[in-house]
Amino acid sequence: MAEHSQIWAGVELGGTKAIAVVWREGRIVDRTVVPTGDPQQTIGAIGNWLAAHPLRPAFAGLGIASFGPIRLDPEADDFGHILATPKPGWSGAPVYTALAERVACPVALDTDVNAAALAEYRWGAGQGYSSLVYLTIGTGVGGGIVVDGHPVHGALHPEIGHLRLRRAEGDVFAGICPFHGNCIEGLIAGPALAARFGGDIHAAGADDPRRNFLASDLAELFATLVMMVSPQRIMVGGGVGLGVPGMLDAAIAKVPAILNGYLPQLDVEALRTMIAPPRLGADAGPLGAIALAQSVSHG
Repeated sequence: MAEHSQIWAGVELGGTKAIAVVWREGRIVDRTVVPTGDPQQTIGAIGNWLAAHPLRPAFAGLGIASFGPIRLDPEADDFGHILATPKPGWSGAPVYTALAERVACPVALDTDVNAAALAEYRWGAGQGYSSLVYLTIGTGVGGGIVVDGHPVHGALHPEIGHLRLRRAEGDVFAGICPFHGNCIEGLIAGPALAARFGGDIHAAGADDPRRNFLASDLAELFATLVMMVSPQRIMVGGGVGLGVPGMLDAAIAKVPAILNGYLPQLDVEALRTMIAPPRLGADAGPLGAIALAQSVSHG
């Protein structure tokens, strides 16, 4: 059966909302959205919607794109369970089994950011690139990596948001991550900006030194990804990533100095081509879940 005529289902389980979609003939034809509350309520509502959907008997596969950390090793006893998380009630939640038991089809699981990276690779701003990183900067910082069409994970999965990087001289902000304090998530995610700026970053003037510290933190992340992953494209999304005017440009401008001549081809102009917004917008996550479903149904 041709791919465009098959029917897939996808679930994006995010920190603030969960989205379930059905894909048919090359597009999303149905969806439901529920707030992310407690695990039983949230997963139950999504699972009930999938189980009752009139197209469920025709599902060729289900993809689950979940916030993490989540166990991705199918041989592990806690496969498909959320691991230790500051999100109340979600540590140990059995995401995979609770959804897989509601559909009679193959099921694939990955992180929401790995899935979004896969969607951008197939249909968005990552088309034509063999190695890419998808960053989302919002209430948290997450990163997905795709190499040659395959999301990267091994013992766990990339935890880019919890990298601890070099700080700008004079920056004394302690960070707010409950695990690491001043990891990159604890420095530049939405709640961190609220703490750093005492409320709304948009009220801070363009010459506020805290803006320079923010740009330095993000530049360190970009430089680390360039050296560690060697991506051809870095896509930056999320409410903070796309919502703070000038933040990306200010960070990109600082990267060559951090690299210090080691990769001279990566000047500001080249970096502005490499580091780009995603193309799929809010549908990157749901489409990523569909991409996972297609992968598992094709073996």
